Amino acid sequence: MLIIGIAGGTGCGKTTVVNTIIDELPEGEVVVISQDSYYKETSHLSYEERVKINFDHPRSIDFDLLVSHLNDLKKNKSIEQPVYSFVKHNRTGDTILTKPRKVVIVEGILILTNPEIRELFDIKIFVHADSDERLIRRLKRDISERGRDIDEVLTRYQNTLKPMHEQFIEPMKEYADIIIPNNKYNTVAVDIVKTIISERL
Repeated sequence: MLIIGIAGGTGCGKTTVVNTIIDELPEGEVVVISQDSYYKETSHLSYEERVKINFDHPRSIDFDLLVSHLNDLKKNKSIEQPVYSFVKHNRTGDTILTKPRKVVIVEGILILTNPEIRELFDIKIFVHADSDERLIRRLKRDISERGRDIDEVLTRYQNTLKPMHEQFIEPMKEYADIIIPNNKYNTVAVDIVKTIISERL
């Protein structure tokens, strides 16, 4: 099994890179695990309290469960991946049965901040994009897909996203095997990743 970690700031284009890699692999050989599914369970908090959580801090992620799930997949065991609601800021209680595959892609802004998880990755990728570009993408996504208004998105960006990016995400570049600049879509770097995967498989 090949486990690939794909990190980078919010709106940097991780999903585009993930999808490009998936498109090149035979169907049924790859599974994607999103860090967003592993936000901690917050049912003990009221909605008002959940809204105030700093979701861009590594503390917000249930890394223990993610490590345990990746180890299970490596042992050829299926896992029950949590389902998370960005509208309720909590897990829904549903799970997705996820079976082991030849390639496991783990993507998320904070996945390289955890040493245990970094150890599990065979390839560590960091997708880099200009901060203005990332903010624009984040605005469009949060307003259209997550029901946020522009003031809420900008306040969160200034108060948590930007400082957390500078403190936790940007420094993780040093752990990356490959950095993909993604201001204009970078096909060369993605082609290199696809070649490495093909050789490993």
